[in-house]
Amino acid sequence: MSKSWRNIFTLPQFHPVAWGVIIGTFLARTGFFMTLPFLGIYLGKGKGIDPALVGAILAASLLAGTLSSFVGGALSDRFGRYPVMVSAMTAWSIVLLGFAFASDVWLFFLLSAMNGLCRSVFEPAARALLADVTPAERRSAAFNARYFAINVGGAIGPLVGLKLGAGSAYPLLPFVSSAAIFLIYALVLIIFMFAFKEQVPKKSEAVPIKTMFSIVFTDRIFLYFLLGNIFVAGAYSHLDTTLSQYIGHNRIESYSFLFVINTLSVLVLQYPLAKLMKRYAPLTALKAGCLLFGLGLFGFGIFDHMAGLALAMVVFTTGEILCFVIGDVLIGEIAPAHLRGAYYGASGLAFIGQSACAWIGGILLKLLGFDQGPLLFTILMLLAFVALPFFHQGQQLRERRIHPERTTGKKISAHKA
Repeated sequence: MSKSWRNIFTLPQFHPVAWGVIIGTFLARTGFFMTLPFLGIYLGKGKGIDPALVGAILAASLLAGTLSSFVGGALSDRFGRYPVMVSAMTAWSIVLLGFAFASDVWLFFLLSAMNGLCRSVFEPAARALLADVTPAERRSAAFNARYFAINVGGAIGPLVGLKLGAGSAYPLLPFVSSAAIFLIYALVLIIFMFAFKEQVPKKSEAVPIKTMFSIVFTDRIFLYFLLGNIFVAGAYSHLDTTLSQYIGHNRIESYSFLFVINTLSVLVLQYPLAKLMKRYAPLTALKAGCLLFGLGLFGFGIFDHMAGLALAMVVFTTGEILCFVIGDVLIGEIAPAHLRGAYYGASGLAFIGQSACAWIGGILLKLLGFDQGPLLFTILMLLAFVALPFFHQGQQLRERRIHPERTTGKKISAHKA
């Protein structure tokens, strides 16, 4: 076997805790996708809840998750990664059991909000822990592995869920199975907490959460990244919302095929892209990803045949990989170690863009109609491109911070002139 092929099949040399986070991410996402994508069907078909109420219940999860995203990461800085992750996973397993046995609408609202809360508490803590135990030069590879695990879990979970009856009116087994997976992961985290307690950064009790908030939201580089990411998250939201309505309106098979293209593109392109983007600064990669997001959206509007739509999806997915993986790497680089969780948590506020752009896409569909694809998706492309100046400003500021002598040199030259 040649050296290049051996490299492909050789596992990266990550810290055991990093592998725990990556494998745990795969298990957690598998459990998540076994049940929660089918929740709307369960509430409508099994519980007979009005469609408008179902939509509101599902929206409660996104709203609670977005509003609490900073708190979860900040808590992991204040009290330690493991206590926060174990608590979130344990509570999450109880929430999943609750969905299986609840009957009142108010309880479904509460469970949905708790689902969003648990996710927003757990995710930033897990990403911060992965960055904590991974050297800077390997963080890109570690976050790529995590993103790969997310997509594999997202592909396997719905298939397992359907086999267990997730699409039925009474999906008790899928919810119980998902809850068991989450509880097992919590127990594994407890084992890791004691086995590797000396190798994980200590909690930052000296920094109150109010002070963390002040530090994070006065970091101009992070703010430029966050503002740009609002439009990136909005561009991504069109995959599940505007595009599903536009193509699914009369070509549902085509939309299903495009979803398969999206998943396969992530699995095939992720590691070659990771290797390529090592040559560039993170914010350069984010700008490239933003451009590709926009061009992919434009392609959805101008192509009618399947080959063109598939090409547009590959371009769109390339942007997805660059923006979401490199974004995590960038936060790990710019955040102080003792505030890393707060930074990862605050980055979740960008998902306000998902709600806003999904709403904007729906309004444009209503105003323009389903026969105005080129105009509709040109507008959505331009909205995605709004991220570019924010990323550019963040990149310039970061370069001045890393290389202050360049700015000084320019000032001296100008003075002499």
